Amino acid sequence: MIDQASFTLRGRNPDVLTCIANLSNDEVFTPPEFANRMLDTLAEAWAASNDGANLWADSSVRFLDPFTKSGVFLREITNRLTKGLATEIPDLQERVNHILTKQVFGIAITRLTSFLARRSLYCSKHANGPHSIATTFSTEEGNIWFERTEHKWSEGRCLFCGANKETLDRGKGVENYAYAFIHAKDIGTRVAEMFGGDMQFDVVIGNPPYQLSDGGQGASAMPIYNKFVDQAKALDPKFLVMVIPARWLFGGRGLDAFRNSMLEDRRVRKLVDFPDSRQAFESVDVAGGVCYFLWNRDDEGDCEVVTNDLHGNQTSSIRPLMEPGASVFIRNSESIAILRKIAAKESGNDANGIALPPERRFDSQVSGQKPFGLRTFFRGDKKKRPDDLLVQQNGGTAWVARKTINEGVELIDKWKVFTSKSSSEHAGQADRNGMRRVLSLTGILPPGSVVTETYVILGAYDSELEAQHCLSYVTTKFFRFLVATRTSAQDLPRIAYSFVPVQDFSGPWNDERLYTKYGLNADEIALVDSTIRPMDVSGDLFSVQPTSEGEDE
Repeated sequence: MIDQASFTLRGRNPDVLTCIANLSNDEVFTPPEFANRMLDTLAEAWAASNDGANLWADSSVRFLDPFTKSGVFLREITNRLTKGLATEIPDLQERVNHILTKQVFGIAITRLTSFLARRSLYCSKHANGPHSIATTFSTEEGNIWFERTEHKWSEGRCLFCGANKETLDRGKGVENYAYAFIHAKDIGTRVAEMFGGDMQFDVVIGNPPYQLSDGGQGASAMPIYNKFVDQAKALDPKFLVMVIPARWLFGGRGLDAFRNSMLEDRRVRKLVDFPDSRQAFESVDVAGGVCYFLWNRDDEGDCEVVTNDLHGNQTSSIRPLMEPGASVFIRNSESIAILRKIAAKESGNDANGIALPPERRFDSQVSGQKPFGLRTFFRGDKKKRPDDLLVQQNGGTAWVARKTINEGVELIDKWKVFTSKSSSEHAGQADRNGMRRVLSLTGILPPGSVVTETYVILGAYDSELEAQHCLSYVTTKFFRFLVATRTSAQDLPRIAYSFVPVQDFSGPWNDERLYTKYGLNADEIALVDSTIRPMDVSGDLFSVQPTSEGEDE
């Protein structure tokens, strides 16, 4: 390897890929340690499907990272192949050339990441440069492809990724985030054009961009990682391994079809779940956590679900991703038994599934997104006029004219139990003990009151006593455990309450009464108690005096 950089790939102190900053939360760099966990999962699955064969000793296997950023996956794959192929190809330079030219391929997501990935893989930003560890490339790009791709606009949106034209139609000199991998009708043909031949990849692996700004207010964004997954499947690899946000398991904007297809796809053979994304990416907080999955084209069956708690412990179970009666993934395998007991009690039989009868689901009494038609940014008057209504708004209370309310008018003069539609950070995230509060500001509003879309109405009653009894139920650990089981994100729309059974509110409720009613055993009670923090609403109850103070936790 005369006049070439020595072949190390790793061994630098520190490894640059462990300390590089992320471009944004949309483009999260994968730490080498985490990439290697995914590669271990891949190697185990390959051996199981190939009579124990060592993936890293196979010189014919082709790998593609179709959204490479730092190049970490390709670098770690190359490192493993270099060791695994030592017997078959004894000469180090010949072995390196074979791996880099015949086995590992990447599609960079931006021009910047194309340079970074080549530097990681070839030890040079030019694959054919004097410092490259490969000696047989004829082009600067090598097998890390990048060319600027353009969005295809129609009525203000990109037909491929849904990007907002006003936001991302920026001109040639500025990055437009038109990711090539998802801007193609026939991805097989497109990849062949990129790499100059009929390319069939055995393994597709990586960490795609997560979302794009959609031009909405604030941090409004739409998910795009689902498009990368679908496109990767269309390449028909033998194995697909990807790390993506875990929001798709429970909800997420525009993800219904994707969620159903994934949960019903029995080729998803392993799902490794991190409820707190910082367990995988130390410096990145992705709401709802992250997960990685292994998809095996030629092997169908139940999925091995591995969950990592905040203490570094793992639980594993083999089960269908789509539990009978559920429209979402049940994150905690241990909670399934509780949901089945509730369903059996409420339906009056020994149901095997977890679905509640529609009339017994709490979401049937929860209001929609805008209970009274008032947007989040609405601000009422600080002075009360005759016939004004009290309005619970973001930041406190104020007054609004009754005549301006055209929605939810039947609820105005009832006692109302309300809660924030989104958990605050303190309520939504787990504490150091792995416990969550789930609900943020929660309380009771009297007749003559309304709320903005910051809040939802959990129940409306003719008497204050009924509302108090409903509130006693809402604040139990049992109630909030079921909400947390249905959704992991901070957003709590009506559907988040679909696992919660309706109760008779002629009397108050507490956890002990609920545990007895549904026959929870000691282990199930311990699960609820160890997952959900106690909730003291004494400081959260409605105050009739307008205030400019923010919400409690």
